[in-house]
Amino acid sequence: MGKNKKWVYARAFKGEPNSSNFDLVEEDIPALSDGEVLFEALYLSVDPYMRAYVNKLGGKTGFTMFGGQVARVAESRNKDYKVGSYVFGQFGWQLYTVGNPGFTTVFGTNEKPFVLPDFGDLPLSLALGVLGMPGNTAYFGFLEICNPKAGDTVVVSGAAGAVGSLVGQIAKIKGCTVIGIAGTDDKLNWLKNELNFDGAINYKTQNVPAELKKLAPNGVDCYFDNVGGELSSQVIYQMNKYGRISVCGAISSYNDSFTDVPKASIVQIPMVLNELRMEGFVVTRWQTRWMEGITQNLKWITEGKLQYRETVTEGFLKMPEAFIGMLKGETTGKAVVKV
Repeated sequence: MGKNKKWVYARAFKGEPNSSNFDLVEEDIPALSDGEVLFEALYLSVDPYMRAYVNKLGGKTGFTMFGGQVARVAESRNKDYKVGSYVFGQFGWQLYTVGNPGFTTVFGTNEKPFVLPDFGDLPLSLALGVLGMPGNTAYFGFLEICNPKAGDTVVVSGAAGAVGSLVGQIAKIKGCTVIGIAGTDDKLNWLKNELNFDGAINYKTQNVPAELKKLAPNGVDCYFDNVGGELSSQVIYQMNKYGRISVCGAISSYNDSFTDVPKASIVQIPMVLNELRMEGFVVTRWQTRWMEGITQNLKWITEGKLQYRETVTEGFLKMPEAFIGMLKGETTGKAVVKV
């Protein structure tokens, strides 16, 4: 039936990932049995969570690297999947996937691929970004946990990333003042000039506490945290009474050993004195409302209220390169690999 290629997580990460952590493996594609489907990858996702979640596997190696992809149904013996239709599935870093939905991921969870809704003239790759997991992460993680109100001051770290850039725009839609934190001046210009953030801070070249004091002289009401570490502590110390903190990620420490907890300033003092609420989340909490987020984000795009950017890497053989570059902050918006 032909050959499949896949990237295997072969050697454990030690600090920053590099190409030697992965092996490219070729294997035969089996013939389909009744109920099975052959999915052909079109776009594959690389995301920060992949680096962190490897640690959850306790040093395990030898598996196909996990992740979502947009795929075409190439062959089907399952009435729910018509040949030529497009789906999102947790198929991992491979070109072809054969299975009888749902599929059990490397984490033991069962996730059924779903046929994509009509995106109109928009690219299918958005199912990996604004019209997929990152979009829903921004939509639910910000609105449900931060509970923003018109006039609130919102700070977003990792603000030029796939999630952060959307959080800031949703905050603007809700009538908030938005300050983004990112790592290059080009990213800051994008946030301010195209996404209409009210202010932006370069954490690599500027003094974050001092700049935040200038941009938010009356304090911060909501903080959407993508990075963790000392930067987040600095933001928390400038939050207002009853402020809300939505903890989405901690990319600043993903390359650290989980047995050696990274140190940051004590946050209990402002947490107690200002009666702050901090809540972490995983977006699958809202799995039963999944299409709500996609539908609303699609509506905002068509209304011109929500913009997106993709950093597209051409070629399946560049999966590790795209993953490593994304973790180093070399991408803007959603990082995608096009087969």
